[in-house]
Amino acid sequence: MTRIAPPPPAAMKGAGMTSQRARDRLIERLRIGGIKDEAVLEVMGALPRHLFIDEALASRAYEDTALPIGMGQTISQPYVVALMTQSLRGIAGIDKVLEIGTGSGYQAAVLAKLFKEVFTIERIDELLRMARKRFRQLGLNIRSKHDDGNIGWPEYAPFDAVIATAARESIDPRLLDQVRIGGIVVAPIGPPGQQTLVRMTRGAEGWSRESLGAVSFVPWVKGVA
Repeated sequence: MTRIAPPPPAAMKGAGMTSQRARDRLIERLRIGGIKDEAVLEVMGALPRHLFIDEALASRAYEDTALPIGMGQTISQPYVVALMTQSLRGIAGIDKVLEIGTGSGYQAAVLAKLFKEVFTIERIDELLRMARKRFRQLGLNIRSKHDDGNIGWPEYAPFDAVIATAARESIDPRLLDQVRIGGIVVAPIGPPGQQTLVRMTRGAEGWSRESLGAVSFVPWVKGVA
């Protein structure tokens, strides 16, 4: 197997618009915006987001905005990544997390720094191959799979939490069944322009639901590419 070398220290550290100072400014904006989990802020302040996007956009890596990553997909806005991650951290006993929609791999990388086991599924093979390369370069232990996220990953169920990085109007029951009692799903729900980030908790008698605010995500697409 070919050994993939880690990024050189200079690339990890960044310079100018990708420097630690730029990351610190982003973290302060997130804190002012209402992100209160210091562990989440610490991870995002250390993780080199500029390595998860095209070099041509690296100077914008620490803006609080979503950016294109190709194939009609985006890397999520840092505030939304922080909010979704924080919403998982607020529940006791969340150790095993399934992400639907690997994309660039950035959200999974943040999760891997905070939870014991992280699984991620991506329907677009080219994006997953690039994300896997980043995981290996950064030494992250993340299980990944090229598949249709609608069906989840039943071989490793049950999960403590599922996090989705694409929006649809309802979650497939096959995926919901893979969450343990007491577990949660965090996902954007609704049509374009009317999406809400929700946290659903599975109780013994069904699901409860709370809104975490308005968001804008790419649509959840069935099948693989």
